[in-house]
Amino acid sequence: MARPITLFTGQWADLPFEEVARLASEWGYDGLEIACWGDHLDVRKAAEDDAYVRNRLDILEKHNLKVWTISNHLLGQAVCDDPIDQRHQAILPAHIWGDGDPEGVRQRAAEEMKTTARAARALGVDVVVGFTGSAIWKTVAMFPPVPPAMIDAGYADFADRWNPILDVFDEVGVKFAHEVHPSEIAYDYWSTTRTLEAIGHREAFGLNWDPSHFVWQDLDPVGFLWDFKDRIYHVDCKDAKRQVGNGRNGRMGSHLAWGDPRRGWDFVSTGHGDVPWEACFRMLNTIGYDGPISVEWEDAGMDRLVGAAEALQFVKKLAFDPPTASFDAAFSS
Repeated sequence: MARPITLFTGQWADLPFEEVARLASEWGYDGLEIACWGDHLDVRKAAEDDAYVRNRLDILEKHNLKVWTISNHLLGQAVCDDPIDQRHQAILPAHIWGDGDPEGVRQRAAEEMKTTARAARALGVDVVVGFTGSAIWKTVAMFPPVPPAMIDAGYADFADRWNPILDVFDEVGVKFAHEVHPSEIAYDYWSTTRTLEAIGHREAFGLNWDPSHFVWQDLDPVGFLWDFKDRIYHVDCKDAKRQVGNGRNGRMGSHLAWGDPRRGWDFVSTGHGDVPWEACFRMLNTIGYDGPISVEWEDAGMDRLVGAAEALQFVKKLAFDPPTASFDAAFSS
């Protein structure tokens, strides 16, 4: 199967693209999951300028790297979010934020997600990873009481906004892998089921499996792989550590910053948390996932230069291929 191991560049966007490529190559990564921010990838240029695409590919080739996936979480977040506020202004490019009118932001973000699909095709990439945003995440606490019609409207809003985007993905032969993640339209098991139903299970829309978002919600990342095996379009390796049990730390995070010991959970470098990695990799083998395994480094307590290199070795050890024959086949010979 020999799945490539890549590094997601989102947490490295403060560094020039070529510097990240150099580091990843020196550590032994096979390629990059390129983030569409910083100077790593301008989707408008990539969709329209062959010379720009050649430059990105030349940098990868120079460092013996490839690209199978690009990611545009920040733009995708703005497509459905309500409210749109200063948090979005901080992560969106100026041409998307514009005058800050919420509906204008959503419409411009949606158009650029279409451009992202075209940029992926220009790069020879088949999958775009990202977020969707959500008009109903703000209702997750269910108080004041939330009428069912309000939830129905949220899923309808998602379908109305994303189906035209997915039409372009279909047109250029690229798939979108939504990262199941709190604050999105699909953030746990049942919301994922309803999200797929909302768009008629169209093939252009699948899932980016990142188990770090499952463990602190008490979801089973292994069972999720099995149940949604036909929709796993990409895999991110990120870990999370639960810090509950003292009667004070809560799962909701208490509005505390990453790395604060009073939090009920925190992101940690791959292999340092509560994700059952070996069972996960065995299940990836079982469902026949043969795409890239991408390390997403996030850890408030570890230097990233240490974490990214260490995570690669951890993943290499566990990402073993399935057997070519049943272990008991020799008995019948």
